[in-house]
Amino acid sequence: MSVPLPRPKLSVKLFWMAIVFLAVALTAVGFTLYESWKLEGGAAAINDMGSERMRSYRIAYLLTESVRTGDPAVHEQMQTEIRRFEDVLAVLKAGDPVRPLLLPQDREILAEFNVIEEHWFNTIKPMIVHANTTGRSESLNKLRTEIDVFVGIIDQVVRLIEANNARIIAILRYMQFGLIALSLVGAITLIYLMLLLVVRPVASLSEGMQRMAAGEFGARLPVETRDEFGELAEGFNRMASRLQDLYVTLEERVAEQTRDLGARNRELATLYEVARLLNEPATPEELCRNFLRRLMILHGAAGGAVRLVDTGTRSLHLFVHEGLSAAFASEERCVHMGECLCGVAAQTNRSAVDVLDNIAPDVAVDCRMAGYRTVATFPIRFKRELLGIFNLYFTGLPAISREDRKLLETLGQHLGVAIENQRLASRDRELAVYEERSLLARELHDSIAQSLAFLNIQVQMLEDSLARNARSEVAEVVERIHEGVQESYDDVRELLVHFRARVKQEEDIGVALERMLVRFGAQTGLVTGFSDSGTGVPLQADSQLQVLHILQEALSNVRKHAGATRVDLAVQRDGRYRFAVTDDGCGFVIKGAPDVSEMHIGLRIMRERALRIGAQLEVESRPGSGTVVTLMLPQGQGTDGSEVTQREVHA
Repeated sequence: MSVPLPRPKLSVKLFWMAIVFLAVALTAVGFTLYESWKLEGGAAAINDMGSERMRSYRIAYLLTESVRTGDPAVHEQMQTEIRRFEDVLAVLKAGDPVRPLLLPQDREILAEFNVIEEHWFNTIKPMIVHANTTGRSESLNKLRTEIDVFVGIIDQVVRLIEANNARIIAILRYMQFGLIALSLVGAITLIYLMLLLVVRPVASLSEGMQRMAAGEFGARLPVETRDEFGELAEGFNRMASRLQDLYVTLEERVAEQTRDLGARNRELATLYEVARLLNEPATPEELCRNFLRRLMILHGAAGGAVRLVDTGTRSLHLFVHEGLSAAFASEERCVHMGECLCGVAAQTNRSAVDVLDNIAPDVAVDCRMAGYRTVATFPIRFKRELLGIFNLYFTGLPAISREDRKLLETLGQHLGVAIENQRLASRDRELAVYEERSLLARELHDSIAQSLAFLNIQVQMLEDSLARNARSEVAEVVERIHEGVQESYDDVRELLVHFRARVKQEEDIGVALERMLVRFGAQTGLVTGFSDSGTGVPLQADSQLQVLHILQEALSNVRKHAGATRVDLAVQRDGRYRFAVTDDGCGFVIKGAPDVSEMHIGLRIMRERALRIGAQLEVESRPGSGTVVTLMLPQGQGTDGSEVTQREVHA
């Protein structure tokens, strides 16, 4: 079996094209740089050879002066020049790539340079030493003649180096023309390759897409290469074939999708209808019965039942049934977990659709006797907790699809939420009644019960005074009994008003408080003032009622204990609700005063009510300076204005 060769990638082709072009360009540039470096080294060699020629004449001159004058300084200067001459010769021979300095590696130039070295060390330098030693003029004349010959050799080397540099310059010029030609050829080649490898495939792909957009689903692209564009062409052809097939079967698919969409719409309509039924105000029995009736109509069931779980006995109790005979309902009144089809489904907490023809004859005997052939069981859950199950009974073999089962399971969850909401609402009502009764009992105990205890003591004192025939004490006790009865009567009336107080629906708290303050002023004869500033989000009904009760208790304390002539009630809405009751009464010591225990009872009741709505209660008072009771609700009440109303009512 032959293994297909890997496809050459377009990116690889472009990469190697760029590498080749870059390599050629770098080679040409590198060779040019190398020739330029040689040219610069030859120029430096010419300069140094010229300096050697001048240094030769200077050495001859310094030798003549040294012989003539005998000056040691001149002799030392001559030796320095000789050393420099030899150092330059050594550098010229070895080369210096840093400067750069390079003697051209030409055979003729190197031969002439060797002649210079040999002539210097074998002829010129010995003659300098001999002339310096003897000091004869003929030696000096002979040295000058030899130096002229030596300088001629140096000039010959310079001419050879210049000729070599001229050749290098010519080479550089030819290379520059070559680089220009290479740039033109490379650019033309790259343009051609880009047209061949990129532009033409892209144009072909664009043309195919335009034909496809025009509805020509038979359009195909030629696969000319094996690179990425070849893969794109193959992919385009596959896509075109797929679209052509889809277009051919489009009507069938549209009809199929329409059927599916109709089924989904029916499911959504069913879900909406059942959710609407479960959210209507009704008793749990009515909710379950309406639920069963709706499902029986939708699925053509002959009967239905809702069973709720008793976790204590691990049994299912028949709660509501529809379409079942009395005998069948009596037999199925209580089913234990794991018993029969319903108990097994409840124990596993799963839905089941059981065809009785396919199971053992001794299972579901009651269902068989009632004439049912199919029993569908679905759990009723709330947050994964099993509350019960509901059954649909069929006399035939219904087609319950997997989607229908999922929908019925979802409806079971909705029914579980509705049942649990009913239970929670019942518990909330029970708890509210219990809390209000506890509060009523506490207020009765803290007010009327205390007064009755006081009256009981006074009656005992009256009996004792009558037994002793102490008429002065009898009159005093009777007066106290009368005051106690009047106080109890006032407390009862206040409690009746207190517990009958309600805020009308959609009534603002400010209006209700103003009406309460007017009634309080009329009953007590006190001067009252009311102010309402700012605006805010309306309070909930429960919060309004608790605020009304708290402020009623504050006004009651003013009536009972303050001895005031004026009381003011201020409502402020500036980001949070703030209520303040201010009186000009006698005031009191908030902590540690033994004569304000009854007032402390009222304060404790007020704080308990404030705690129920998350509010904060503050009391400020000093003897002789009146009292201020402030109630502040939690943050969150908005404000968008500063409208202020103030009214004063005189009794």
